[in-house]
Amino acid sequence: MNKKTGVNVGELKIEKKIEGARIDKVLISISIFFVILLVGLLYTNPEASQKIANIIFGKMTNWFGSFTLIFTFSGFVLLIGVALSKYGNIKLGDHKPEHTTFKWVAMMISCGLGSATIYWAFIEWAYYIGNPGLGIEANSIRAFEMALPYNMFHWGFSAWTLYALVGLPMCYHFYVRKNEGLSLSSIISKITGIKKDGVLATIINVMFIFICFGGLSITLGVSVPLVSQVLCAVVGITPTFGMNVALILLISIVYSLSSYIGIEKGMARISDWNGKLAIFFLLAIVVLGPSLFIMNNITNSLGLMLQNFVGMSLFTDSIGQTGFPQSWTIFYWLYWITYAPFTGIFIAKVSKGRTIRSVIINTLVSGSIGCFSFFGVIGSLSIDRQLRGLVDMTGLLGAGKDTFAIIEVMKTLPLGSVFMMMFSIIAVLFLATTLDGAAFTMASTATPGLKSNENPHPIHRLFWCVLLALVPLVMIFIGANLNTIKTAAIITGVPIIFLMIIMVYGWIKWMVKDYQVHTKKENNYVLIDNEKEENYK
Repeated sequence: MNKKTGVNVGELKIEKKIEGARIDKVLISISIFFVILLVGLLYTNPEASQKIANIIFGKMTNWFGSFTLIFTFSGFVLLIGVALSKYGNIKLGDHKPEHTTFKWVAMMISCGLGSATIYWAFIEWAYYIGNPGLGIEANSIRAFEMALPYNMFHWGFSAWTLYALVGLPMCYHFYVRKNEGLSLSSIISKITGIKKDGVLATIINVMFIFICFGGLSITLGVSVPLVSQVLCAVVGITPTFGMNVALILLISIVYSLSSYIGIEKGMARISDWNGKLAIFFLLAIVVLGPSLFIMNNITNSLGLMLQNFVGMSLFTDSIGQTGFPQSWTIFYWLYWITYAPFTGIFIAKVSKGRTIRSVIINTLVSGSIGCFSFFGVIGSLSIDRQLRGLVDMTGLLGAGKDTFAIIEVMKTLPLGSVFMMMFSIIAVLFLATTLDGAAFTMASTATPGLKSNENPHPIHRLFWCVLLALVPLVMIFIGANLNTIKTAAIITGVPIIFLMIIMVYGWIKWMVKDYQVHTKKENNYVLIDNEKEENYK
């Protein structure tokens, strides 16, 4: 017996051996098979695959569009209600938080956003000028005024709500109920009673791993060429395929090493560094850029976003039929939903010792503030350059020169090359932390019976790291259409909604039932003994 820890050393060794051996080889084999099948279809029939994926996606956004909007808005209202209720005091586990608040928030943001944040922060507002929402006249002053508010809306409270709707039920399942398994199938099994190793559970896990590959392949496939072109613009050379491969390998080494050494020593530190560098990047833009316009535009945009939040949330454009909500809001919510399972599971993993209220507040508020800061500062800089005629953002985007537009905006700043270098470093670190979090959750899913005091084996996490890098490398090499796998992944967002509804239903049911048999101690609610729990199930 170890006197310091109170743990039997012999038992600990046995537990480690079991942990290393608990790998769902069937799940891994089936998942890899489907990924290889999709990549093969993209290579042999790229145009047909894209056409079929687009048709299915179009049908789903029309059939389930209103349902998706109502689900997301209702989820936001529900989380606010839970945070303000007595259930917000429930503590997730019996231990103190493992990470400082800054590292905790930084890891959530780094895992949930990735390099797409700074990419879209430069250009997304420009797409809303020619095709604005809420029936606004195209290319009008109002269209410019509402461009950044819509940008903030699509990356704000509602997006983080979708992450929390997976994260909170998973937290309660794992830390309060102390159920085994940090995966979608494990919590669905506990709620519905399906066999945790049955056919339905396997389908759920395969779907989860598939959307991880789909979402992250497009992230790497888009972000890597962007970073490559930005770096080449600094040194004045032409980007090549070899440079993209080298950059992917560099990112892979960073997040593989981070994943192997663990969350605390790896991802927590990288997220901490990246968070501080991102803050410095934004502050430098405010100081050296159009400071007054940036501050005024952020203030105005926040006000307009909050003022129109309900209208934006439920806007279907049933009369105007411009297609804006289908192309943007509904598309975004389904896109966030494809990221919600692995981000939610990761949020659960790093939130041990927190209260339900603190997880809701920090996910919704801190995550949104991070996005508002990025899009507010960078978006306002780009809008200023458009209005002053320094960079024709809308014209460049219309010509398909989005990367060139981003580079041109940064060149207008003093020390433009320094800003481009910081942009590249932040993008790489964002990619590394997102992929690190995904590798962890995929390894957790393929580790049956994972307990709250366990982590997937480091070699197992490293295995998923390699695969996450290999798939986009192969797709870039064969010239596959990355939008097809993105569309295919987003299509799975609709069935994921129904899984999320089951999870939220089970979570609320558990809290209501458990609260009746809890004892209040210093404002925290502690679940009764697990043996007694069977008596009231």
